[in-house]
Amino acid sequence: MLAEQRVISREEGGRAAGIRAVLVSTYELGRQPFGLASPAAWLRRAGASVTCLDLSRQRLDEAAVRAADLVAFYVPMHTATRLAALAAGRVRALNPLAHLCFYGLYAPANEGFLRSLGAGTVLGGEFEEGLLGLARRLGAGRGRPGDGAQPEPVISRSKLRFIVPDRGGMVPLAQYAQVRMPDGARRTAGYTEASRGCRHLCRHCPIVPVYEGQFRIVQRDVVLEDIRRQVAGGAEHITFGDPDFFNGPGHALALVRALHAEFPRLTYDVTIKIEHLLEHGEHLPVLRNTGCLFVTSAVESADDRVLALLDKGHTRADFVEAVRRCRAAGLALNPTFVAFTPWISPEGYQDLLALLAELDLVEHVAPIQLAIRLLIPAGSRLLELPEVRGLVGPFDEAALCYPWRHPDPRMDRLFEELHRLVQAGEARGEARGEIFSRAWLGAARAADGAGRALPSLPPQGGSRTTIPYLTEPWYC
Repeated sequence: MLAEQRVISREEGGRAAGIRAVLVSTYELGRQPFGLASPAAWLRRAGASVTCLDLSRQRLDEAAVRAADLVAFYVPMHTATRLAALAAGRVRALNPLAHLCFYGLYAPANEGFLRSLGAGTVLGGEFEEGLLGLARRLGAGRGRPGDGAQPEPVISRSKLRFIVPDRGGMVPLAQYAQVRMPDGARRTAGYTEASRGCRHLCRHCPIVPVYEGQFRIVQRDVVLEDIRRQVAGGAEHITFGDPDFFNGPGHALALVRALHAEFPRLTYDVTIKIEHLLEHGEHLPVLRNTGCLFVTSAVESADDRVLALLDKGHTRADFVEAVRRCRAAGLALNPTFVAFTPWISPEGYQDLLALLAELDLVEHVAPIQLAIRLLIPAGSRLLELPEVRGLVGPFDEAALCYPWRHPDPRMDRLFEELHRLVQAGEARGEARGEIFSRAWLGAARAADGAGRALPSLPPQGGSRTTIPYLTEPWYC
């Protein structure tokens, strides 16, 4: 164990005995939340009684809330935070004396707003230690309203010695997103994290204000035991939720080799930056040979100027090369995008769609990725850019972001049209290619101001093999 890693002593743990905690997730992309299971293990080992609730899959347990000393909302993403803000009012009405906490990636950036909702504690980064400290305070009779500022750091980047997540009492894996295979079969998907944070400083990324270019690993033995327990619970596939699986390639590769040796039929998926797919391209066959079905990568744009503004660390040509290398290694690359930024034009959007068709990636892209609009949350590095500061309006606490309008009104109209189109197409169960074709026609109409004939959809590649993907699409 590293000297700087922190562990729970029996003496420290005992102070949380008798505390009744309710940990709440509102939304996490159809995954069984690691952000509930991990702190639940810490709190239960310290003697606390813990109820885990995932409001994307179950109703709020009002009896548990009424009895709670602590209600803590997990807010790893923007949508989860907005939903948690709505649920917090109901919690306060049910139990005004419970200590309200928000923890996760989006908590520090929205600290002021969350405290206005009644939050007594706000935690970001490595939150397990902070939650344990809070539970000990409550167990000692402190941490009630009026007791002063929280002693736990709002942002912690401590190097923790993790313990195995405790998924007891959580919604079964079978009720979460599954992997759809090319033959139409479905596999039950589990979820874990082998690391947090990121080495990189992309301007639009919500991880950056919290981790500032650092990442923290979850020890290999902890990850493997967490996966063993999920396999025992029916998991046939594992999603690794690391922001970038190759932030620490040595840690990642040792982990998947050990995983494959123990569970040779288990498949998995990972998220890796385009930059790392090229830098560590020699390791792609290891991923394939150990059961990786697909790699998600946040490409964001096909425009080099936009990529530079976002400080993504890759170019359009790099994206094309990453597609080639993944295909050569037998891996599906599933790109994600922020298609609508203040710098995109109708012609630029058409160019993005044309590139996806040319690279034969239409089936690899979840339709929602064709209608994602740039989000500028509190603390975003995008606000370093004068042109962004001149574009945004005052911070909107209800929306938890800085609002902006595109300089070309056609692009805002196109975004609204495509967002409705994608939602309606997915609701009807339309194929990805069909939704893509509708998006192409919408973009062509937006680019054409003179009533000319709409350009034809560019020819796509020869492969029509359906690729594996999760049934609930990935987006921030």
